[in-house]
Amino acid sequence: MASLVLDRLNVVTSESSPSDVTAVLLHGWTMDLTTWDRVASALPGRVVRYDVRGHGNSACDGRPPTLSELADDLAAVLEEFVPSGRIVLAGHSLGGMTIMALAEQRPELFSRVTGVALVATSCGDLPGLSGVERLAGRWLVKRPKVGFGRLITPGLRVTFGRRPRWADVRAAAAMAGNTTGTAFVGVREELTRHQRREALAVLANIPTVVMAGSWDVLTPMRHARAIADALPSAEFLIYPKAGHMLPLERSEDVAWRIAALM
Repeated sequence: MASLVLDRLNVVTSESSPSDVTAVLLHGWTMDLTTWDRVASALPGRVVRYDVRGHGNSACDGRPPTLSELADDLAAVLEEFVPSGRIVLAGHSLGGMTIMALAEQRPELFSRVTGVALVATSCGDLPGLSGVERLAGRWLVKRPKVGFGRLITPGLRVTFGRRPRWADVRAAAAMAGNTTGTAFVGVREELTRHQRREALAVLANIPTVVMAGSWDVLTPMRHARAIADALPSAEFLIYPKAGHMLPLERSEDVAWRIAALM
């Protein structure tokens, strides 16, 4: 089963220095592993990243993946690429939700997890699809790739906070355009079914940092506060005037916080 999963996933590993701890970085919906480029290059030790199904260079089997299946993918990556040693998990948006899904399904795997970073994410109660989203979804789901990276750049600006680098906005738009239509639409629908506050109990005794941008419009502050309330021992960091794209907007500090967990 693991080999079948890994056959369709684009996985990248790097190591700046020998270490018994591996950071596994999970990107958000419509993004890809390059979201973490600046963060990964600043981390000590070994780093593993991969593109989620239907995102970046990872294949999709023609139907949208569920969060449970994305958790299975994460488990397969850990089994193959981090078979021993300590693990630090960092998830941005969908990546954070995938970590929660893994905690729900495979809590025993967290015996080697010695740190978790939950970045601009949610444990549930995300809004349903609007009528416009449903209408656009019927068309987008038929496209092998969303495309229109340059055209959607202005729309992606809203996911950032104050004065973002335009190169980052363009990069985010290019990633979104490289997502398959099936994943773009299906994962968005799947997020409305995400309810995993109880799964956070698995992280109760693991050093955890919760990071949120005060101007995040996709997972607003109330979502970060819900996670922090469920994990009272976690460090809760708010980045004023930052948006949803913290691995791009606040890459230096995000890297520092993950490195501290390593």
